[in-house]
Amino acid sequence: MSEQTVRLTTAQALVRWLQAQHSERDGVVRRAVPAIFGIFGHGNVLGLGQAIQQEGAELPLYQPKHEQAMVHTAMGYAKAARRLQTLACTASIGPGSTNMLTGAGTATTNRLPVLLLPSDTFANRRQGPVLQQLEHPLEADTTVNDAFRPLSRFFDRIARPEQLLTALPQAMRVLLDPADTGAVTISLHQDVQGEAYDYPAAFFAPRTWPVTRRPPAASELAATITLLRDARRPLLIAGGGVRYSEAEAALRLFATELGIPVAETSAGKGALTESRWSVGGLGNNGTRVANELARDADVVLCVGTRLGDFTTGSLSLFQHPDVRFIGINVNAGDAYKLGAAAIVADAREALVGLRAALAGRTPAGAYAEEVEGAVARWQADLADDIAPRAGEPLGQGEVLRTINDSVGEGDWVVAAAGWQPGDILKLWETPTGSFTHIEFAFSCMGHEIPAGLGVRMHEGDGAEVLVVVGDGTFLMSPTELVTATQEDLKITVVVLDNGGYQSINGLAVGNTGSGAGNEFRARGADGRLPDGEPVRVDLAAMARSMGCAGVAVSSTEKLRAALGAARAGDRSTVIVVPTAADRPLLSGGAFWDLGVPEVSTDAHTQALTADFLDCRRAQRTYL
Repeated sequence: MSEQTVRLTTAQALVRWLQAQHSERDGVVRRAVPAIFGIFGHGNVLGLGQAIQQEGAELPLYQPKHEQAMVHTAMGYAKAARRLQTLACTASIGPGSTNMLTGAGTATTNRLPVLLLPSDTFANRRQGPVLQQLEHPLEADTTVNDAFRPLSRFFDRIARPEQLLTALPQAMRVLLDPADTGAVTISLHQDVQGEAYDYPAAFFAPRTWPVTRRPPAASELAATITLLRDARRPLLIAGGGVRYSEAEAALRLFATELGIPVAETSAGKGALTESRWSVGGLGNNGTRVANELARDADVVLCVGTRLGDFTTGSLSLFQHPDVRFIGINVNAGDAYKLGAAAIVADAREALVGLRAALAGRTPAGAYAEEVEGAVARWQADLADDIAPRAGEPLGQGEVLRTINDSVGEGDWVVAAAGWQPGDILKLWETPTGSFTHIEFAFSCMGHEIPAGLGVRMHEGDGAEVLVVVGDGTFLMSPTELVTATQEDLKITVVVLDNGGYQSINGLAVGNTGSGAGNEFRARGADGRLPDGEPVRVDLAAMARSMGCAGVAVSSTEKLRAALGAARAGDRSTVIVVPTAADRPLLSGGAFWDLGVPEVSTDAHTQALTADFLDCRRAQRTYL
């Protein structure tokens, strides 16, 4: 009996197959890829464009305004879906596809799944060099899409229609594997998209991919029990893996019953809410109390974190002479970092297993009092730091605290590059039932607004999606506000307008004594640098031109009113708030290693470099 087949083009088969894929965890089944974003050109409009129209009855098409932005939207969707769903993104040959490269790097660095479908050159080569093709002098089969290879967790190029039969299942496996996930790229030759093949009908049968919770091995638990039972000054670092695993309740029980303070990474922000054991963000953007506890910790339990340099103070933060690490992660490479005793497992399952094994461990009363006292002192100092200053523009801390006060259950706040993500990690109090998305692994400017749209797409109508950006990021990528208007995806964007890239300017001035090219200024009188008069831009008017409400406010009272109006309104709102250019938040005291000028003709720069190199001596190798 011959196998039943159906004749489809490559693109038609891809679209039909995607609609039949589902993910399942804890008995809940979801569409794995419920929508597709695309900007079409000659490389994909005749292939994927036609296929979506013919075959995509359950794959709605969304139109972004920039190819990079649609990848960020997919990331926001995936973050809200806890990595159990994502969006597909298609672009035309050449610059359309390479515009997605930054998004691919952002997704893979953040361990967030996105499905990228860049168009490629002709596989048959009958045309000679085609429009937008880059010719390599030594490698004739190289195309610009090869640049996706190091940025993707899985890459394949489809040169024959039947290659989909093996490529697509592998792509979905990686997308939904919490240990391997990131950008998945299926490069599609533009001629092959339209070529037909007799596909097995069974290929398009609905398929559910289980996202399993890997339990901790008994031997791995046993190797860590003694460490935790004997610890006198333990600290737990909660990373993004806690959120993706839905391990918040398990973390709360673990911290409360065992008396272990919890510090958070950027991706893990909000993992533990409204708890006496929550000590805030860790590392360069962290709180003083979290960093001081890390300095003296004898056992550090790292749960679902990749341990980037901002979290570890460039490997200078942990100074106890006998400090030991325990790594809980679905990714073995992350679990074993810092010479940790590794538990390669789902975060929730590992925390539950450890708590059961440590039942009876009594929280140290003196340690609990020390933690609570340190938190109280930090909160008092932080309140003094962000208090209004007469005659001065609002500080960023004042603005963020005002926004924070407006947040309720179900609300999201989204931030990425610049001062905003660091200050949100440092001062934001995530109410129980609300969510925080800080993209800081890649620190990608332009991520915020499209990611907010992705969150809104997943969450639907109701709670607020608050996007906090600087004026630099806003000017780099404001155009997805048009998509927000077009698709009625309501977000509230708060722009902190300090006249430039002031976080980097502060970094430069603080470490070398001078900054160049980081403020929005006209060219100076000598013609060398843009250090002349400030350049002013009406950002609220820009927002209004894209169909949003746009308002500028200059006081916390007006900001509260604008946030209330935005919540009550029926369209996206952009609130522009002028802020002080030179008023960073109170430091948490962590070191961040950078390249500094070891030779300079300026005495002040020489002194700053000497101080910096002295701090670098605190770096350690953990084995």
